This record gives sequence, structure tokens and C-alpha cells, in this order.
Amino acid sequence: MAASSVATFWLIAILLIIVPGPDWAFTLSAGLRGGSLAAAVGGLAIGYAAITSVVAAGVGTLVARTPGILTGLTVAGGLYLMWHGARTFAAPAAPIAAAGAPASSNRALLVRGIGVSGLNPKGLLVYLAVLPQFTTPRGPWPLTAQLGVLGLVFVLTCGAFYLSLGSVARQVLESRPGTARAITRFSGAAMVVIGLLLLAERLLT
Repeated sequence: MAASSVATFWLIAILLIIVPGPDWAFTLSAGLRGGSLAAAVGGLAIGYAAITSVVAAGVGTLVARTPGILTGLTVAGGLYLMWHGARTFAAPAAPIAAAGAPASSNRALLVRGIGVSGLNPKGLLVYLAVLPQFTTPRGPWPLTAQLGVLGLVFVLTCGAFYLSLGSVARQVLESRPGTARAITRFSGAAMVVIGLLLLAERLLT
């Protein structure tokens, strides 16, 4: 597999990741609420790793071509984002020391992160639309291996970016509890809106 293809895909991945979306909202919320950023971002990474496995195995194409399955995934993802966003909006919190977060909270953040990325049909469609463009079907590497490598690049880039984003947000806003609460509410509202848009786009078209 050509290193130039991996490098080009990595640059595209960065551009996709820096666009605000549910991952941004979830990371900011987790960072400002004092939970473990490692658990939150780890959950996002696991969700995207699962999508990588699905796409590499060829199941993703079947899902994308089956309207009923894709609609079900979209509804589940949209409702999950709305539920999590509503909870975040209703109970905003000022940033607190992450070291004091109980293990149960960290497990909950991990599971929520998996839900945010793993149930996002947009993530699946991005994988299906972008990854294949950087593979060589008749190259020396099997297609599954090529997709796996590109997916791993995306997952690692996501992890590094969102850990940095959450850390910066926590450090900058640690002494500004009022602003932190406002941003937490905004993150929750953003997840609700994104969930509604997912439902409207799939169910009304």
C-alpha cells in the first residue's frame, strides 16, 4: 500500500475531523463536566473502530444499499444523540478535577462515546465514500487490510484531536464556571439539533 495514499487520506481525515459535529459536542461536554477525557475519547475511538471493521468486512456496503437497515440505524443514532444531548442540556456542570471522577462515570462515558460515534450513520457513509478512493483493489495488499490501515489512521487521528480539544477546553474554562456551563448547554443543544436533522433528513426524504 503506497505511503502517499495513506498520507493523502490522513490530510483528508483531518479536514473531516475538525468540522464540528456530535463528536465535538460530546467531547466538550465530557471535558467540561469533569469526566475522564480518556474514557470519552476512547469510546469514540472504539465506535469508529467498529465501523472500520464493518466496512472492511464488506457489511457496510450492504447496510448502505439496504434502505430499511440504514433508516433503522439513522433513527437509532438520531434518538440516541437527542437523548444524550437533552441530558447534557438539562444538567450542565462546571469543570471539576478529572481525578475525582468515579470509575462508574468513566465506564458510562466510554459507553456513551461508543454510542455517539458507532451509531452515527454519517460516519458509516463517510467511511464508505472516502476510504475506497485510497485503496488499490489489485494491489499487493488485500483490500480488507488496506481499509483496516486507513480506518486505523482515522481512529488514531480522531483520538489525538479530541483529546487535545477536550484538554484545551477544560484548561481554558476551568476558572470560568459560568462560561463552562453555557458551553455545556450549547453542546447538549447541538447534539439534540444534530439528532433531529438526522431524523428529518432520513424520514422526510
